[in-house]
Amino acid sequence: MALKEKLDADLLEEDYEEDEDTQVDKFLTFILCQEEYGIEIRYVTEIIGIQNIAEVPDMPHYIKGVINLRGKVIPVMDVRQRFGLKEREYDDRTCIIVINIDEQSVGLIVDRVSEVLDIPEAQVEPSPKVKSGESSRFIQGMGKVGDHVKILLNAHQLLFDMNKGDD
Repeated sequence: MALKEKLDADLLEEDYEEDEDTQVDKFLTFILCQEEYGIEIRYVTEIIGIQNIAEVPDMPHYIKGVINLRGKVIPVMDVRQRFGLKEREYDDRTCIIVINIDEQSVGLIVDRVSEVLDIPEAQVEPSPKVKSGESSRFIQGMGKVGDHVKILLNAHQLLFDMNKGDD
């Protein structure tokens, strides 16, 4: 490899690393049932208001259907229902957080979006162990922000874990 090509490749690699570093330890926080949750910002592509959702038959109860987002059909999950929480009517604060994981885009319906927070790894504790030593499969950890705790979600588990009564 010529010296110029090597230098160009090194510069591109550094730029890429800097872009990646800007998203490390950053979480988009949102509210569900008065609790504040966070999801890694690197997965979030956009936040949109609630819109027309086309129902699709034979889907898990928490998949409300699909939306057409600029010509792309995206499944939409009601996070309240995914967690087994009480349903509530959607209102003007209800949002859809569009995330992308493993080339799969999914909309997450939440009560409202809060803010983007920087939660360093040192401020994140493992999720509490509950029944028989297991932690909740959707929780990545508990983020300490001042005297508050944010429940940090494992986005991959949220989308792809289909165990324990998820029909």
